[in-house]
Amino acid sequence: MPCLDPSLLLVFLSLVLWVMPQGVAEGRVMTRPDITIGIVGPMSGDMAELGRYVREAAELQTEEWNEKGGLLGRRIRLLIEDDHHDPREAVAAAKRLVRAGVWGVIGHLTSAASLPASAVYHAAGIPQITPSSTDPRLTEQGFQNVFRTCGRDDQQGEVAATFVLDSLRPRRVVVLHDQTAYGRALAETFNRQIRRRDRRLLAATFTLSPGGKNIASLLEAIKAEEPDVIYFGGIYREGGLLVRQLRDHGVKATFVSGDGVIGSEFVSLAGNAATGTYLTFAPNPLLLPSAEGVIKRFRNRYGAIGPYTLYAYDAAGALFTAIARAKPKAAARPQLLRVSQILHRMSYMGELGTLRWDRKGDLVDPPYVIYQTRKGGSFQGWFEQVTSPPPDPRD
Repeated sequence: MPCLDPSLLLVFLSLVLWVMPQGVAEGRVMTRPDITIGIVGPMSGDMAELGRYVREAAELQTEEWNEKGGLLGRRIRLLIEDDHHDPREAVAAAKRLVRAGVWGVIGHLTSAASLPASAVYHAAGIPQITPSSTDPRLTEQGFQNVFRTCGRDDQQGEVAATFVLDSLRPRRVVVLHDQTAYGRALAETFNRQIRRRDRRLLAATFTLSPGGKNIASLLEAIKAEEPDVIYFGGIYREGGLLVRQLRDHGVKATFVSGDGVIGSEFVSLAGNAATGTYLTFAPNPLLLPSAEGVIKRFRNRYGAIGPYTLYAYDAAGALFTAIARAKPKAAARPQLLRVSQILHRMSYMGELGTLRWDRKGDLVDPPYVIYQTRKGGSFQGWFEQVTSPPPDPRD
């Protein structure tokens, strides 16, 4: 190899340093680390289908932000954790996310998981937005970093009770729940509203043992009460099996439940017995002009939307927007607390409409409406939003 003249070599090195970006010349890496966001819920087990909808919605929102340049000049990366719909696993998953240095969390799916995990996120100052945990206790803890894009059980319990009293006008009502934190809160709120309006209507209150161990005696007890309406607080699996067995047992009372039941899984378990049941949920997203675009994009990518698809999509969008406005320099507690402060103050124009949060982290305007289950319904092919009262059963 021929030797270069020292003077020429000096000129060459000067030119290289002049054209080289300053960060590289000083030995610094120009690529900034990703902003990591935790997505946590039941990614396996009997509720994995619902967890998948949340993960896919967050993925879609993340891809769209990354295509536009990411967040604060960085790429957004999702870290998926499985809480198995179990309180202990939820705490373990939350601790893993904290150790991983996440900037925020979308989840958990269920209240039973969100409640214990929320204390972990609170200690770390990490903003948590759940798309589906409806237990009132979650936002009554005084944690400034906890939010939800859904409503609360006490709110939908009131809507269900008003519908039952004003539209179904029953003579006798039976209330039961599946002993989950969610189901109990829902049933207690409904029960309280019925008693407040007319306590004579409430025939009995029952609990469903895990795994349906007491189902035979429970069915007999319910049938003996001769109810016009049965209100169930619980999840779709128990709800679907319960309504099918009620019909097989000759109980014809109208079945009413909450948002934990709505979904194709409930119909698969209940079969023909699902027809005519009433459920509380948010307004049909297919009727929202603001949601047309994302529904089309989601369907093209993943297929049919799930019950909490738009809730998770808006949760991710609101979190990203708050981080963009707060401009934290790192995933440190004082920095992330500014993100929660922004969330409390801001309005987010999402697919569900304009979302605003109160000081507890609850939506200022929580929507709940009534759906009736019937084949061919506009929402997931089985659920139709009730826009007028059903015929009076006593006419």
